[in-house]
Amino acid sequence: ISTSFGTMHLWLYKQTPLHRKNFLALTDSGYFNGSTFHRIVKDFVIQGGDPNSKDADTTNDGTGGPGYTIPAEIKSTLKHVYGAVGAARTNNPAKASSGSQFYIVTNKAGTASLNNNYTVFWQVIGGLDTAYTISVQPKNSKDRPYTNIEMQLKIIKLSAAEIKTRFNFDVAKADSL
Repeated sequence: ISTSFGTMHLWLYKQTPLHRKNFLALTDSGYFNGSTFHRIVKDFVIQGGDPNSKDADTTNDGTGGPGYTIPAEIKSTLKHVYGAVGAARTNNPAKASSGSQFYIVTNKAGTASLNNNYTVFWQVIGGLDTAYTISVQPKNSKDRPYTNIEMQLKIIKLSAAEIKTRFNFDVAKADSL
């Protein structure tokens, strides 16, 4: 995820195949490009992925998506630790996820209150300082940044060895969670 504040590199968990397939397809199609991080809360999360955030009407940010939800894939082993990426959702009994909106945990202690309630499907493995910097930008009373923080998403494929070398992230350990 590239922004004007820097780039974040993420790992998609294999334990959440429906979310993985959906977000890879949306990223590959350019769906997220030009959307913004429309909600920022210091020491909690930054949220983005809403196609409505591309238009000039800031009052509709946080209400859009691709027109479908994804069944919950909540795994007790995938926690809301610092840098975890979860699927946003409306309040629904099945805990189905938004088809496109996601959030990144920016609290260094994590946000355990979200565990077992939202699907964690990505992990930031590089660039967490970028997420934190976004979380502290000036915002209005509804947690929307005064200045649009646009994103561009691109899929890059690296070997497990390259990921270990560049990000000190153990792919085998992550896939066994």
